[in-house]
Formats: sequence, C-alpha cells, structure tokens
Amino acid sequence: MMTTEEWFKEWEGNRRLTRKVIETFPEKELFEFSIGGMRTFAEMVYELIQFSVEVTEQLIDNKPFPLDREHRKDYGVTKIALLASWDKSVLLAAENWKKIPQERFQEMFNMYEKLNAPAWKNLLYVLENEIHHRAQGYVYLRALGIEPPVFYDRS
Repeated sequence: MMTTEEWFKEWEGNRRLTRKVIETFPEKELFEFSIGGMRTFAEMVYELIQFSVEVTEQLIDNKPFPLDREHRKDYGVTKIALLASWDKSVLLAAENWKKIPQERFQEMFNMYEKLNAPAWKNLLYVLENEIHHRAQGYVYLRALGIEPPVFYDRS
C-alpha cells in the first residue's frame, strides 16, 4: 500500500519530467505547433497547471468548483513565463497537499462538479491526464525532429 506522501513524490517526479518536455520545445512551436487539430502543447500545459493547483485546493475542504477554461492564458504566452507558472504550480500543489486531511483521500469528491469518485481516483485521473498530455508532447517533439527527454528520468 502506498502512502499519500509516496504517491505525491511519484507525482512530483512526473511533474519534473513534464517540465523537461516543456523546456525541450522551441519557443514558437510550444505555442503554435499541433498535429491533426489537437491543441498546442502550451495549451495542454495550461490545463496541467490549472488541474494541479485547483484540484489540490478543492481537496483541502472538499469544496469543488466548476472548471474555468477562460483564464488559462494567464499562465504565460512565452516559454519563460510558462515555465515560471509551472514552477509556481508545483510549489502551490505541494503546499496544498500538506493541508489535505488524510481521510479525504478515501472520501467521495466531485472534482470540478463533474467527476464524482473517491478523491484518490480523481487524483489518479489528474496524474494520468498529465502522462497523456506529456506523451502528446513527445509526439510533437518527434514530429519536429527533436529528441524528447528520456521518459524514465524523473530527476
């Protein structure tokens, strides 16, 4: 059985790897390149930033709120600004995590008033969503002829 602290450390490792993928993108392509009508990688990163902070905020008091997609651009329109927002989200998620009561992870939680499941399952969705979007970033990088970071290096 994994403790919540161990789980969070795994999530942080995934967050470090996703940051490496963001860093690997050329500035222009980060915000403009996409394949087959999918979003740009920057748009996917906006979602990952938003989820990491807002879901952990919602879990503190078990008070879900609707998803607001209108303010994602607030995370930056340059690579430097986006990375700064990413780093801030990592710190905020860590601060929030410490405030989540242990029993909350087993309680029902209606994330964004849309996904009603045990809190641990919603957190698993957040992690899987990050892995999914990071994989899209890998495809974009390869399509651009750029070698992505090795997927197992979470340092």
